[in-house]
Amino acid sequence: MSTVSLRRDHDLIEKVIKAMEATIELLNNGKQIPESILLPVIDFSKNFTDVCHHSKEENALFPALEKAGMPRNMGPIAIMLQDHERSREIAKHMEESAKEYLETENSENLIKDMKQYTEHITEHLWKENNRLFLMAEARLQYVSQKVDNDLKTIEESKLKETGKTREHYESLVENLSKDVLTQKE
Repeated sequence: MSTVSLRRDHDLIEKVIKAMEATIELLNNGKQIPESILLPVIDFSKNFTDVCHHSKEENALFPALEKAGMPRNMGPIAIMLQDHERSREIAKHMEESAKEYLETENSENLIKDMKQYTEHITEHLWKENNRLFLMAEARLQYVSQKVDNDLKTIEESKLKETGKTREHYESLVENLSKDVLTQKE
């Protein structure tokens, strides 16, 4: 089915969101968060969530939905594209506030930006999982193999551009979850 690859991405993204929520809690409690936790979060948000995952949707899923009669300039696709732009804006602010935190140890902007990012991405994933993907599965059932192949090709290409692999990001997510738990102890 055309959304399997995207749902696998969502599973990884949700794990990072949980790690980010735990990081926010730690920061709120005055704990220092090391660069070894913050930088992988930023890397994942920029390179996996945006460069890889959003590209798969924007360059394979959305065009397939357009061909199946769903307009790009309004409705679900337009909303998802707006959400992607908003994700990029928040991620950029989060990257800047992470750098500020690492330089000054002032966590105020980082907490605000991470909270905004986790809330936005959580809502966005819900819309895709519970609305858009159901529509896609219904509309794209006859071209699902082509869409699946396009998604795979885009993922490989975008990750190659970053110099990383899916396995790298899967490992990053697992390590991030463990590292955040270690900080809570």
